Amino acid sequence: MSLDAGALDVLFREARTHNAWTEQPVTDDDLRAIFELMKWGPTSANSSPGRFLFIVSPEAKERLRPALSRGNTPKTMAAPATAVVCYDPTFYDYLPRVFPQSAARSWFASNEALAEETAFRNSSLQGAYFIIAARALGFDCGPMSGFDREKVDTTLLAGRGWKSNFLINLGHGDQAGVRPRNPRLEFFEACAVL
Repeated sequence: MSLDAGALDVLFREARTHNAWTEQPVTDDDLRAIFELMKWGPTSANSSPGRFLFIVSPEAKERLRPALSRGNTPKTMAAPATAVVCYDPTFYDYLPRVFPQSAARSWFASNEALAEETAFRNSSLQGAYFIIAARALGFDCGPMSGFDREKVDTTLLAGRGWKSNFLINLGHGDQAGVRPRNPRLEFFEACAVL
């Protein structure tokens, strides 16, 4: 089974990065629905290291503000919600539950470099799944990496043990803020078949 052209447009071809937002809110139920869909995307050894901190209150947005780059501040402060896509460096403690068919915890618990690489890579995947899930449920996204990770980790993640990866502004985009689409690489420029 494949998706029809309209669904592919929603997820990819017509979907855009949004920089301006309507006032329509993003509710806790909306955030839960996006997560419940996103969580089914595959990760290495079903490790699921992605963690998500949702910034929705004015107070939380003010705590995030000092970590934002100048260009990302206005659109982030205006977004109904911002997801801080994070990862848990000790994700492997959950492996006996989420990957019970193997003693996978030992692969990572004794190898900090492998654990860090696996957590960062797979939380990046989960962040991409989050974008696709949000689009599939009718939301618009504005992913970005222009922020001070250390400030976010210190200010918003202290005590959780998580580390930040990237941000996704989330809501219902205002089409007036959409920029013209930039070109993409052609298959022959980005791909090789051996």
